[in-house]
Amino acid sequence: MIFGRFLSLALVVATATTAYAQSSAPMSFERAAYVTCREAQAMQPDARRALAVYLAEHSAQFRGVTVPNDERGAQLAQLVRGGCTLAPDAYLFTVIDRAIQAERGKLSKR
Repeated sequence: MIFGRFLSLALVVATATTAYAQSSAPMSFERAAYVTCREAQAMQPDARRALAVYLAEHSAQFRGVTVPNDERGAQLAQLVRGGCTLAPDAYLFTVIDRAIQAERGKLSKR
């Protein structure tokens, strides 16, 4: 009886661990680049932030700048938010990349 409960508990823990590992697996750039603003909005806030930071870092590296963690970074976030509000079916990466291009002169070089 005790062994049966232990086995059931172990199965539940193993299933939950596997589900968590699959849900928190890193997304490839090829897949992340095609997430729309609408799809990103439907994500959990932490996952959405992680995706946006990942895409911003990728774009910034390509453009030869860094994404600051100060007021300029907040301005980029506002541009992305506005772009996604205007075009919810746009790809999030495109919106982020265009915001970085628009603010490129204000960002530090790599």
